[in-house]
Amino acid sequence: MPSTLKRIGILTGGGDCPGLNAVIRSIAKPAMSFFNSKVIGIVDGFEGFVEGRMRELTKLDILGIVNLGGTILGTSNKGDPFHYPVEGPKGITILDYSEHALINYQKWDLDALFAIGGDGTMNIAYKFSKMGMNIIGVPKTIDNDLEATDVTFGYDSALAVATEAIDRLHTTASAHHRVMVIEVMGRYAGWIALGAGLAGGADIILIPEIPFKWSSIFESVLKRSRGARFSIICVAEGAKPLDGQLVVKEQDVKRTDPLRLGGIGDMVARRITEETGLETRTTVLGHLQRGGSPTAYDRILATKFGSVALQAASEKKFGNMVSLRGRDVELVRLEDAISRQRLVPLDSQLIFTARSVGTSFGD
Repeated sequence: MPSTLKRIGILTGGGDCPGLNAVIRSIAKPAMSFFNSKVIGIVDGFEGFVEGRMRELTKLDILGIVNLGGTILGTSNKGDPFHYPVEGPKGITILDYSEHALINYQKWDLDALFAIGGDGTMNIAYKFSKMGMNIIGVPKTIDNDLEATDVTFGYDSALAVATEAIDRLHTTASAHHRVMVIEVMGRYAGWIALGAGLAGGADIILIPEIPFKWSSIFESVLKRSRGARFSIICVAEGAKPLDGQLVVKEQDVKRTDPLRLGGIGDMVARRITEETGLETRTTVLGHLQRGGSPTAYDRILATKFGSVALQAASEKKFGNMVSLRGRDVELVRLEDAISRQRLVPLDSQLIFTARSVGTSFGD
């Protein structure tokens, strides 16, 4: 029996999403069963890593969690150890607390650390790997914006929620002859809006990769008002008008990326009403896209990611992230995983397909 994994740590970083618990289970269960490992769950992501909060997981902890949303370990998107917010009498100061995490890693005597998260988590994991930690990354994000993997778990579940929302909005839009704007997440990538808009039959899809023209939107909804008498617009939170700016809801200095996007849906709805006179309503899905049980696809993908990550750790292939390439899960170096964001390419077949069925991108 291999003895290289006597004690392993697992943390979930960044925003929560469906499938995190499936990964935790697929790492912890075989680690306990086949390697007789002690599994240390780090509480609340890198925030707990810095502050020294952890608990040893038992077989009962991971029983029946494959279908649960969220994460049994908790998470935080404000705990980057290299950009750590410390509150004092003069307000918030940003400090480098990475040494605190390194001390805890050594104190807990970890043979490997599994960091489950998105691009921010993978950036932190890469920095810690250079400091000597034995790290394996597992990619998750509903935004699907990690270049080094074909897809991240969490995306399919968010897509299902957004698509169902569009389906439901169709009935009330047609009944009241309204324009319905639905704002979805995705930050700087348009994958959720594009996928849900295509699957839900949206008439207009607005994504960050294709800046839109107001005149094109007004023309599209007016044309439909004379026929179908309603329109569905699916807009990504990072979409912006041509020569315009991102709509920022607030800024949070505690986060490595301080911008919290939101509000573009209301802006689009307001401008449509002002310029066309058409009755327009906005629905912001927000955190609904992160909640609930993962889809079957995400459960399987998350489980595959976890099991391959554990195998890689047992073979001491540290400094890597698991990645879906085609049908198989492979390893990529962490530095390659964070080299650039995975945005929707302008020559994407999804864009071509949407245009072919009459969908406008406002360009």
